[in-house]
Amino acid sequence: MDVKALDQQYVAGTYNRFPVEIVSGKGSIVVDRSGKEYIDLGSGIAVNAFGVADETWQQAVIAQMGKFQHTSNLYYTEPCAVLAKMLCERTGLKKVFFSNSGAEANECAIKVARKYAAEKKGKDCYYILTLEHSFHGRTLTTLAATGQDEFHQLFQPLTPGFLHAKVNDLDDVRAKVAAYPVAAILVEIVQGEGGVIALDESFVKGLETLCREQDILLMCDEVQIGNGRSGQLYGYMNYGVKPDVVTTAKGLCAGLPLGATMLGEKVEHTLGFGDHGSTFGGNPICCAGAISTLSRIDEELLAGVRERSAYIVGRLQGKKGVKAVTGMGLLLGIDPVRPDGDVIRECLEQGVLVLSAHGKVRLLPALNIPLDLLAQAVDVLEEVLAK
Repeated sequence: MDVKALDQQYVAGTYNRFPVEIVSGKGSIVVDRSGKEYIDLGSGIAVNAFGVADETWQQAVIAQMGKFQHTSNLYYTEPCAVLAKMLCERTGLKKVFFSNSGAEANECAIKVARKYAAEKKGKDCYYILTLEHSFHGRTLTTLAATGQDEFHQLFQPLTPGFLHAKVNDLDDVRAKVAAYPVAAILVEIVQGEGGVIALDESFVKGLETLCREQDILLMCDEVQIGNGRSGQLYGYMNYGVKPDVVTTAKGLCAGLPLGATMLGEKVEHTLGFGDHGSTFGGNPICCAGAISTLSRIDEELLAGVRERSAYIVGRLQGKKGVKAVTGMGLLLGIDPVRPDGDVIRECLEQGVLVLSAHGKVRLLPALNIPLDLLAQAVDVLEEVLAK
């Protein structure tokens, strides 16, 4: 079967795929149709938290599949309730709305912010402030929230009511808050798609202070950096702040689609009956996988994430062909001297899968990637970058 030909004939042409067909794998090794093995430093763009075909995760998912695969949200299910409890207890937040993706989780957050502000400040208070270089999803509304004009051009008119401030510039944020009735500020602690930019701690703390002073919701998009990838359970925990709303997806279920919007005390009752909904949100199989995932993100695993992050940075920072290493935990960006596309292609040829992000080489390995495999992959990266 010529999968590439079938894909090109029948799948919408929205992806510039690498010339590799993945057919199997185990842990941080994936195998293509020809039998060639690759060390995977992308993990499905931060999804496969424990790599490919993780047995513990499989057992949890299969066990739920043997009971029932789906029921609507007109009925209670144990996996949904248990996962919500775990998320609230681990974060201190109060309620969870489950959806299918990061974009949907952010859509829910935006709806919460607008309803909260309308009830507290009036219907004209609906602006959501995000940052330049941010990425919050591909629906029309989350594209509007995304602070990158290149994503906006083909899909006008986008949903109105979004502002974009400069990264790490608190004065610019204050100026926009003074000029517009802002309901919420939505930020990624590490801007993954926008170039792997970690926000300054003083900036994040300043946002929290500003939000508290003016009763603006502070919302953190943890779709990519969340669920252990930062070296803490969620990225904002590295900054000592307490958001009102936290969104996540990707690594939460470690391989199946699940989004979550976590609501703090200020907004835990904002959504009422009929205000929002999802057919597949809280699906019991996905929630069973997420319970397994979340239960394994403990301090030992998080310490391992920090160890692996320090190893990568120590090996590559300041080396030949590397301008800088940015990011946090196991969401890292390498700013190469050479074109990033050349680096990515040559790494692939040598059996290492890496990603891109605005001219940088982006690394998103499994949280538990074995240290020997990581060393092999970094050997290849160091060699390719130095050419």
